[in-house]
Amino acid sequence: MPAMAGPAPHAPLDLDGIRRRTSALLAELPPGVELLLAAKTRAPEEVRAALEAADAAGRPARVGHNYVQEAERMRAGLGRPAPWHLIGHLQRNKAKKAVELFDQLESLDSQRLADALQAAAAAAGKTLAVLLEVNSAGEAQKDGALPADVPALARHVRERCPRLALQGLMTMGPLVDEAEALRPSFRLARELRDELRQRGLGALPTLSMGMSSSFRVALEEGATRVRLGTLVFGPR
Repeated sequence: MPAMAGPAPHAPLDLDGIRRRTSALLAELPPGVELLLAAKTRAPEEVRAALEAADAAGRPARVGHNYVQEAERMRAGLGRPAPWHLIGHLQRNKAKKAVELFDQLESLDSQRLADALQAAAAAAGKTLAVLLEVNSAGEAQKDGALPADVPALARHVRERCPRLALQGLMTMGPLVDEAEALRPSFRLARELRDELRQRGLGALPTLSMGMSSSFRVALEEGATRVRLGTLVFGPR
């Protein structure tokens, strides 16, 4: 009987390419715009290479992950400090672990989740930076607070959650083929942020929006942080 073939060898990681792409993207981003590395499914070595390139460019990057458990494993294997952001949906029963692991949560979308995070942060003696996730296209299947609900959520966080530091808004926008089709969603998020400012709900300096296929449109609409994965690391 012929011997069974073993698993196919993994392709070597393109660490030099990651460094080059990171440097080129940072050179394109306007001053003051932050790079958030979308690290889901990536190896710690890949994330480390991008962070090193960002440091060398004088523009330190941040690490974003969608899942608590995977982020915990990656953080342990990264071998260096970095600001960690949770960019995926968070269940309330994981609030304690999220507060332990992350420096910022970009997907706060309900008062109940805000209360759970407030309790966890108070117990940990920590202040957690948060962004409100806006379902800017009003899609029933998407996470995020509807635009009409965002002012009340912002006020709840400001008045009832002293351990949460409200920094701004995040939006994903609908899944579309053309980046230009996301412009209305990005514009709505910016206008909503401006409305919250006018209501006295904080400076709200951060607009986290735009991914590899859409970040240039997001920048035109006022993004201050872009979440890039494929353009940095290559296809999954």
